[in-house]
Amino acid sequence: MTPRSALFGLHIGALMFGLTGVFGKLILAGPLVIVFGRALFGVLALGAAFAGHMAAQPRPSAHQAAMLVGSGVLLCAHWLTFFLAVKVGNVAVATLGFASFPAFTVLLEGLLFRERIRRSEYQVVALVCLGLVLVTPNLDFSQGATAGLLWGIVSGLLFALLSLANRVSVRGLDPVFAAFAQNLTILFCLLPFAVGQLPQVRALDWLWLVLLGVLCTGVAHSLFVASLRLIKARTAAVIFALEPVYGIAFAAMLFGEQPSLRMLAGGALIIFATFLSARSAT
Repeated sequence: MTPRSALFGLHIGALMFGLTGVFGKLILAGPLVIVFGRALFGVLALGAAFAGHMAAQPRPSAHQAAMLVGSGVLLCAHWLTFFLAVKVGNVAVATLGFASFPAFTVLLEGLLFRERIRRSEYQVVALVCLGLVLVTPNLDFSQGATAGLLWGIVSGLLFALLSLANRVSVRGLDPVFAAFAQNLTILFCLLPFAVGQLPQVRALDWLWLVLLGVLCTGVAHSLFVASLRLIKARTAAVIFALEPVYGIAFAAMLFGEQPSLRMLAGGALIIFATFLSARSAT
């Protein structure tokens, strides 16, 4: 892989992550089945691509294993709330709600790790808050779009918690192995609840679930890890901040989800805040 191909791979990975909400919209099954299917095919894809690589990794300690299980539970909750946001709202509001996670990360880092919050980080929080105010259609949570945005924000909060948990749990571990273990945790957590619903899943949904697990988990994560060997983490973080742009663009093309000017303005502020957070974090 050359630096140029690594850069291209990063954009493809960001695009794959951006397709997550689109697949969630295409799949008629509920969020629980979607998350179970994504984890199932994610485990298979990661296991097939990195079986030899992961076998050579040292076994995690009991403490690390417990932390990986805990972070897997957080990832499960994050995915469930995100796909719930897609179902009750739409791809755009779910994606923008999730994109609020940099603000939560800044606040939680200061609270949990006693780290001083810099002025630029307060600016990120302010931009995200203003963006969410503009994106919110109204304050009636019985409306689908507003409820979807709320669930997307909860998903962003859970992702921020997951990021901070990973900061502790995956230290010294291979990131691919960590992703494999977290997806495996999701499988074990959801199997008792999902097994009864699987026979009712239509054939086309299984196709979308395969693509969701393989492309949005296996391929995207693999491209990200491989590209980091040649691309600076700062560059990678900024490129992956484009994920909401890709998601909203695909939703507009495929489902006709045309955001209003106010929503576009709010989304632009949130995405700009994500860029600022990505650049300052590396």
